[in-house]
Amino acid sequence: MGQDGWRRSDAWIFVAVVMANGAGRHMRSATTRRPEGVRLADVLSMADHLRQLLPGRREVEEAVRRLTGAGLITVVDGWFRVTAAGGTLWRNRRSGVGAVDTVYTQLLRRPIPDDSDWTLDDADHAAAILEYAGRAETTD
Repeated sequence: MGQDGWRRSDAWIFVAVVMANGAGRHMRSATTRRPEGVRLADVLSMADHLRQLLPGRREVEEAVRRLTGAGLITVVDGWFRVTAAGGTLWRNRRSGVGAVDTVYTQLLRRPIPDDSDWTLDDADHAAAILEYAGRAETTD
């Protein structure tokens, strides 16, 4: 997969992880033992906000494989986090155009990463969509 190069969906998922993490930090209590980061439902929610579209399971899986392979994000025990390298990429993007477009341009300048072995099974993807849908219903 990584040999195919960067895809626009990689930028979309990366921006969703970054933005979901920024929005979710206020939810983490200083006394909690929960690791910093966000869950898949948070990433899907932000992806939907960005494009009014939920990414499919395969699209998420392939993007996360490339992004983790490039060292831009990590996923540990279901918690998605932005790495220092990912934070640098985010801070160095040019403004004036949509975040996904600017990140995609930056990804295209990076070497093609080796894929990680991260997988997302259908049941986990479906559960995250249901969790997100449940949140949306309670805010209507």
